[in-house]
Amino acid sequence: MESNLIILRGNSGSGKTTIAKSIQDQLGKGTLLVSQDNVRREMLKVQDREGNLSIDLIRQIAEYGKGRCEHTIVEGILNKSRYGQMLNDLIQFYGGKAYIFYFDLSFEETVKRHLSRDKKEEFGVDALRKWWTPNDYLEVENEVKVTGHLTHTEIVDLILIQLQE
Repeated sequence: MESNLIILRGNSGSGKTTIAKSIQDQLGKGTLLVSQDNVRREMLKVQDREGNLSIDLIRQIAEYGKGRCEHTIVEGILNKSRYGQMLNDLIQFYGGKAYIFYFDLSFEETVKRHLSRDKKEEFGVDALRKWWTPNDYLEVENEVKVTGHLTHTEIVDLILIQLQE
């Protein structure tokens, strides 16, 4: 089975998880969704620091999807300084079947989106500012920058079109 790797990265509150779930719903059964928050915060309960246990587990789960699932989605902040090597390794592992999207939104747009979701009670604008890392591109071939001008539907369509090309 040919397998696609879809990576959705960007700052907290930019809409990655919502888009990832929509993409999984669109692609259907057998689409593996690997969420950084689920692995790091819920499964392992570790801080997002250099060398944390979630980095290797995310890689292992995503590698499991190759040849077993038509699509594997990896989503999260996935800061380049901590997760970049692992993500580059996954891109190589999936060969030419990797699609990388970076949610390149302004801080103001990210705050606006954050305040419209359920997690707004978990952390506020000060935490978003502390975690903010602008322009954290992987700088790999075919990395697509998703801007704040696109609607939810337009982002989902953009990703699905990329998979068909």
